[in-house]
Amino acid sequence: MATATEAAETGYVALLRGVNVGPHHRLAMADLRAVLAGLGHGAVSTHLNSGNALFTSARRDPDAMATELERALDTELGLRVRCLVRDRSDLARVVAADPLRAVATDPARYLVTFLSAPPDPARFAALDLASAEPERLILGEREYYTWHPAGVHRSKLDRLGVGRALGDVVATARNWNTVTALLAKLG
Repeated sequence: MATATEAAETGYVALLRGVNVGPHHRLAMADLRAVLAGLGHGAVSTHLNSGNALFTSARRDPDAMATELERALDTELGLRVRCLVRDRSDLARVVAADPLRAVATDPARYLVTFLSAPPDPARFAALDLASAEPERLILGEREYYTWHPAGVHRSKLDRLGVGRALGDVVATARNWNTVTALLAKLG
C-alpha cells in the first residue's frame, strides 16, 4: 500500500540536450541518477546513455525542476547542459497526438523535438516546408514532430533552418522509439 507521500508523487522524465553525442558534454548516467536523487527525487532511473532520466517527485513545476537540474549539473559536475522536464501526462499527450502516424513507418526516423516554450507558428510559416517533402513537420503544443524517411543526418528540414525558426527556445529531440519507451517506463 502506497504512503500518502508516494501517492502524491508524479512521474517525470528529464530530457538533457546534447549529452554523450560527441567528445563534449560527457555524462555518466550513474552521475545523472545521483544528481537527481540528491535533489530529493525518488525512483530515479535512466534510459539509454543519452540523457533521459525518469523520476518521481511531489513537486509540480517541471520548468523549475529543469532549472534546478541544470544548476546542479553545473555545480556538481561542471557540466553546462540544458534540460527539459515533462510529467507523465504531458508525455502521454505527446504520444496520443501522434500526428504523423499515417506516414511515419520507421520509428527511428520519426522524431519529437521537445521545446522549452510553445513554437511560434509565424516563424515556421516563413519556411518552405513543402520543399523538404517527403519529410514532414507538424507543430504541437510545446514540441514539434518530424518525419525523416531518408534519415535524420540528411535532413532537408534542417537545411531549411528549422532550428533557427525556434529563436531562443531550448530544444531536444528523441526518436519515436525513445519517446514511447519513456512513457511505458513511467507506467
